Amino acid sequence: MSAPPMPPPPAPRPYPSPDSSDSHESSGEAPREPSPRLAPPSSRGGGLASRLAELQVKRPALPLLATGILTVIALFLATRLHVLTGFESLLPASRPSVQELDRVAAKTAGVSTLFVVLQGGEGTPTAALQRAADALVPEIEKIGPPWVGSVEDGVHEAYRFLSPRAGLYVDRDRLTKLRDDIEARYTYEVNKATGALLDDDEPPPEINASSIEQSLGLQGVDTGRYPDGYYQSKDGKTVVVAIRSKVMASDFAAGSEAIRRVSEVVERVRPASFEPGITYGLAGDLQTGIAEYAAINEDLTDVGVSGAVLIAAVVFLYYLRLRTLVAMLITIGIGVAWTFGATQLALGHLNMATGFLFSIVAGNGINFGIIYMARYLEARRGGASLLEGVRVAHRETWLPTLTAGCAAAAAYGSLLVTEFRGFHDFGLIGSAGMVLCWVATFVALPSILAVMDRIVPLEQESPGLLGRLRRRAQGGLAFGAPFARLASRSPVSLTLGGLALAAAGLVATVSYVRADPMEYNLQNLRNDEGARAAQIRLSSLAEEITGYVGTDGMAILVDRPEQVEPLRAALYARRDAAPEGAKPFKEIYALQDLVPRDQEAKLPLLQGIKDRVLRARKRGLVGDEDWRRIQAVIPPDDLAPFGIDDLPAGVARAFTETDGTRGRIVYISPITPESVHDAHYLFRWADAYRETRLPDGSVVRGSGRAVIYADMWAAIIDDVPPAVLFSLAATVLVVLVAFRGGRPAFAVLGALLVGVSWMAGLLVLMNVKLNFLNFIALPLTFGIGVDYAVNIVQRYAREGAGGALTAVRETGGAVILCSLTTTLGYLALVRSQNYAVRSLGVAAVIGELACLFAAVLVLPAALVWRDRRRPKGEEAFLAVGRPTT
Repeated sequence: MSAPPMPPPPAPRPYPSPDSSDSHESSGEAPREPSPRLAPPSSRGGGLASRLAELQVKRPALPLLATGILTVIALFLATRLHVLTGFESLLPASRPSVQELDRVAAKTAGVSTLFVVLQGGEGTPTAALQRAADALVPEIEKIGPPWVGSVEDGVHEAYRFLSPRAGLYVDRDRLTKLRDDIEARYTYEVNKATGALLDDDEPPPEINASSIEQSLGLQGVDTGRYPDGYYQSKDGKTVVVAIRSKVMASDFAAGSEAIRRVSEVVERVRPASFEPGITYGLAGDLQTGIAEYAAINEDLTDVGVSGAVLIAAVVFLYYLRLRTLVAMLITIGIGVAWTFGATQLALGHLNMATGFLFSIVAGNGINFGIIYMARYLEARRGGASLLEGVRVAHRETWLPTLTAGCAAAAAYGSLLVTEFRGFHDFGLIGSAGMVLCWVATFVALPSILAVMDRIVPLEQESPGLLGRLRRRAQGGLAFGAPFARLASRSPVSLTLGGLALAAAGLVATVSYVRADPMEYNLQNLRNDEGARAAQIRLSSLAEEITGYVGTDGMAILVDRPEQVEPLRAALYARRDAAPEGAKPFKEIYALQDLVPRDQEAKLPLLQGIKDRVLRARKRGLVGDEDWRRIQAVIPPDDLAPFGIDDLPAGVARAFTETDGTRGRIVYISPITPESVHDAHYLFRWADAYRETRLPDGSVVRGSGRAVIYADMWAAIIDDVPPAVLFSLAATVLVVLVAFRGGRPAFAVLGALLVGVSWMAGLLVLMNVKLNFLNFIALPLTFGIGVDYAVNIVQRYAREGAGGALTAVRETGGAVILCSLTTTLGYLALVRSQNYAVRSLGVAAVIGELACLFAAVLVLPAALVWRDRRRPKGEEAFLAVGRPTT
């Protein structure tokens, strides 16, 4: 392969740099090798870079006007982005599980739950809580659809319907026995009253409310779970008002409005007016969904602001120039705005994986400006004019920054080969961001520098402490000096030690992968619940008190009610066939469960029971208190068989579709509520009901978070290996093309592999579990981590013999700053409330630092070691364009 053209030969410096003092000599440090000299203007007069630089410096208004218009449009588009918070948003819409979830959601998820939880203090009578709840129900009901579909504070409606029909739910044999027991007791009492009772007759069971309620399965209904028919805790200190809303929990605007309207009503009714100790709180999936959405948006803002502040701080500390900081922040702001404006056009939304890309794109994208600014300031310190400085920066940074940008874009782009939408969207936004940030740097930054230089010339030194610090820091070059000293003093130890650690990291990684490094505890992938502990406790309390169906269960929607029984039989067969301790689910619930069997056969038995009870009452065999309770459960005269359409709304609501259709929704519940936090169990649960073929040949599919999560892991496991290989291959290709093959390319790739091996070893050492988000750090490390070695090798090749230390001193500072900004962009993720996002930040920071130290320590040390062993007169080890021996 032919080598890239070498830069023009150095020319004498027109005048000494104001920063080139004898600080090295006074500090005892070895003299710093001189910066590359500027070529005479005549040798650099032509070319696209020169013409572009002239336009940007002499007429900066034109590129800035165009940039400004595009940025305003992009910002308008970016403000319209919204965040999809469900796991299903991470899978492609073509997945059967996602399609089924959408179908079920369209039929059932339109009804969400909101609880008003009334709580009393010490001494608060339960009756006061009940009166407050009774007062709230009609007032909340007035809000009406879509905000409120129904509201109730207990099972009064269901109890009124089911109590007189309770006997229809009892087995015929038990009804027969109850009828015979009442008949026997009645006969016994009659014989006893007439003196016809034989001495050896055993007295049958007494006829009382408890015995009848027990036989009908009603004992404890009134005084057990629902005291007095209310959604009430057993201690009487909590009463819940349950609201069904037609607003989906994922609809932030409508959900917030529903909560606002309900809150206004509660404040107007003033529960505390019934008893001063009464307080209230809101809970339920509507409140939870809105709170989580708000928390995610707040989290995005917090992470974004934290990342921006950290990046700005380190850039300022590096350059110690306010103008430099402002120029770079404006530039990266333009690039980020373009990125997310384009995201709105391409995708229209963000998801759990892409919502935190603001700080990542900013941390990566600012690197182009850092390299450009470092070369520009170096040229200006060498005596170049504004125009000459921009020309030098254009000419000498476009290739390394473009190489690094292409490698980073390729790393992000490697995720585009995946089916997992969380990866795919991340890759699309990230790769577009790298391209747009590079374009923003070379289009906007030179013009911004030109405008600033006209306002305050760069040569104007800052007086006082800031000026002294700036001269001491040598424009940021001092950042690289410690690494140059280490590489110079211990090249052999650093090289061999770095390679040994890399080998150890590879061995540990192989062992770790064999031991399954995946994260199966789902609680480690969700938001930190510490900030919402009170609300979560309130929701759990309300769900326990009301016993609403569907809180933990997954909904299955069949096409016809006739499919329910065959589906139930098939699913129970799977459950029963599973070994003990590995059962996939607990129970299956359907509305058909509330329609008793053999109603026609039971009606004569119930009428017989009623006749005998009435006769016993007339004879005084049933007391007044027992009679009051028995009246509520004995069947009416017009008792008739009923079906699912006859059930009251309060009973059938959980099984009713949004259009009013009943009987097609089936719930399948987990073994225990806690088991849903274990991914291993979710896989088993999902496989149990994902797809069921019925005897008639029809297929019923199930979805919900169990199937979605199982599919998500399947997609990750399938997609990560090709994504990593594609990222590595693309990075290798970019480096080979940029360096036209040869030793420089292999030196870059060698440093990268050392850094990646260190990263893997550290992840193993820290026992970091891999999940659906931190997987992204693996392919990204190839493309972003190679940036640092690229810049070191580019400068080394340009310097020639002995250039390794110069490369670290002169370019190393900028490389370190690039890594710091990227690292801080990732480090901001550690502040996230979401554990998965935090794990991405940790993994990415480890990868960044590993690749940085490999580039500024091991790579220069190896080059110094090799150059020192080079025979006198032999060209540099990585000499470009000339053969080496």
